[in-house]
Amino acid sequence: MQKQLITLTKIIGGLAVFLGVLFFFIGGFVKGFTTSDRLIFAIGIIVANVPEGLLPTVTLSLALGVQRMVKRHALIKKLASVETLGSTNVIATDKTGTLTQNEMTVREMWISGQNVDVTGVGYEPKGKFEVEGKEIDKAEIEKKFNLLFKTGVLSNTSKLLPPNEEQKKWTIIGDPTEAALLVAAAKGDFDLDKTYKEALIVHQFPFESVRKRMSVIYRYPKQTIAYIKGAPEETLNLCDKIWLDGKVKKLDEKMRDEILKQNDDYAKRALRVLAFAIKEISQDTTSYKMEDVEKGLTFVGLMAMMDPPRVEVTEAVRKAKTAGIKIIMITGDYGLTADSIAHRIGIVKKESRIITGADIENLSDEELSKAIEEEEVLFARVSPEHKMRVVSVLKSKGHVVAVTGDGVNDAPALKKADIGIAMGISGTDVAKEAADMILTDDNFASIVNAIEEGRAVFDNIRRFITYILASNIPQIVPFILFVVFKVPLSLTILQILAIDLGTDIFPALALGTEKPELSVMERPPRNQKEKLLNARVLLRAYGFLGPVEAAASFGAFLFMFFQNGFGFRAILDLGTQSFNVYKSNPIYIQATTMSLGAIVTTQIGNGYAVRSLRESIFKIGFFTNRFFLWGIASEIAFIFFFINVPPFNSIFGLAPVGSLNWIFLFALAPLPLIFDEVRKLIVRRFFPVKA
Repeated sequence: MQKQLITLTKIIGGLAVFLGVLFFFIGGFVKGFTTSDRLIFAIGIIVANVPEGLLPTVTLSLALGVQRMVKRHALIKKLASVETLGSTNVIATDKTGTLTQNEMTVREMWISGQNVDVTGVGYEPKGKFEVEGKEIDKAEIEKKFNLLFKTGVLSNTSKLLPPNEEQKKWTIIGDPTEAALLVAAAKGDFDLDKTYKEALIVHQFPFESVRKRMSVIYRYPKQTIAYIKGAPEETLNLCDKIWLDGKVKKLDEKMRDEILKQNDDYAKRALRVLAFAIKEISQDTTSYKMEDVEKGLTFVGLMAMMDPPRVEVTEAVRKAKTAGIKIIMITGDYGLTADSIAHRIGIVKKESRIITGADIENLSDEELSKAIEEEEVLFARVSPEHKMRVVSVLKSKGHVVAVTGDGVNDAPALKKADIGIAMGISGTDVAKEAADMILTDDNFASIVNAIEEGRAVFDNIRRFITYILASNIPQIVPFILFVVFKVPLSLTILQILAIDLGTDIFPALALGTEKPELSVMERPPRNQKEKLLNARVLLRAYGFLGPVEAAASFGAFLFMFFQNGFGFRAILDLGTQSFNVYKSNPIYIQATTMSLGAIVTTQIGNGYAVRSLRESIFKIGFFTNRFFLWGIASEIAFIFFFINVPPFNSIFGLAPVGSLNWIFLFALAPLPLIFDEVRKLIVRRFFPVKA
């Protein structure tokens, strides 16, 4: 936008100076036009063509865009990012917490070759354990499941908190996935406090996105045991034994295939799966190496958790796709789980291509680029380094990319993206520092809302430009008629200044506060190379709305003469006289007053017309922008003041015109709106939006 504004100011500034100089020299051929008159007129033309409210409008539009985004849970750190959002055509998003509710609940478990259903939702530890619809009694739960519960509890850094005076329900501290393991154990009456007290933690290998697991080592009086949890495939690859019905047995290929099959079944149903394993370590060991601890493990079981999609995400995805925005899921989760969620919320509809982190490492940039361009693609089991590469490839192809992230390792990708988006709730301080935008609710829908607001900012600046440029035509046309056809000048220099510096400025600024147009998310993303002042804006302002205003203004000018018995011949005869002779004629003064009044009143209709590009004002509403209503009120107040209050009316060459003429002027006000409503109707009917 900064580049566009520089270009815009050069174009408009050059045009204004050119017209000013041109009319200065042309004025030399006009009878009675002194050098002083010509100079003042040239200055007036220059002022008329320079949108002096452009910079405050840009600032106001950006600031109000930021304010509205905050209300929609998107905190913008830099004003310039608001405009970039409007050009975004790819969103690379995480899954957990962004597309889903990040409220995990263990729904099923696999242990000793048996699938177990777990009832209950949320963090309250109430629920049953069932096999094929039959509830398992407490004694059997303790016998069969306690080792699985213990492994989940001890390879854990979260806490489960009961209700208190401040929090009336069960809450957690830490990661929701880990908290779900504590809740499952509590449902089975597993004694969490006793388990924590029984052993001393001596070492920990924290979770890493590359290893996809964590290991915690506890020392008991007579043994030392490592408890491991992680991604099923990666954890299972480290196991050579399995715990079955209280006994440790060799893990054969048949059982390994059964576990993987069960994992895939969970994943296809959008369940997030964790595998659990243990390893007994020599009591004499005091130095622990990861490569020694995490091998030769005993597989214990699986827990499958449901993290349901956010209710509003499906509609947000549909809205983004309608707006021509490609959504790419990038997650560390298992591919089938990611694919199931992606299908459920509409990111993919057909059979999708799942690209893993290992696949990315084997693809060249060109191959990765072709893969990304496929309509149905998502990334699973990826590390932050892989995410960074995906973002780099997208940007190299000219895409404007918004990327979400919450971890420390996501910071490079957030910095690389055009818009880095950090999670306000679950995000780390490093991620927030690297981001351009922070989601205060960690919700994907808030990204789409922010893009909508970003598009509105660019539209608002164009509304302002269209509004200002349209009023230039009725200010320039009188001089052309004056020079070419000897028609008396229907607008004086000071009256032009009264329009630009008095009546127009507040309504123009108010257009910068307009909310997003209803169809703004039905359009494709704006190309960053698209000019702020393009042919469409110029044609609408100079070729459509401006001429309507010019015709109304000149009609009001003639209306005053006709009321006083002047015919066309008499008006033209007046124009052949010296300007110094007729500029003090009382009928001429009232006629220029009518001309000025018509420009001001038709600018009201022009303002309503430019409030939207395609939508009817009847759909948007006449009273939905209160700032514009105040702008209209100020515009009317200014013109009444200039016309009726001495000595201002004599300074500007104005005179009171009577109530009948005011009725005529306000009858002209809707003309630009009516003409533009017809144009919009044709556009909507014959040129539908194609995202």
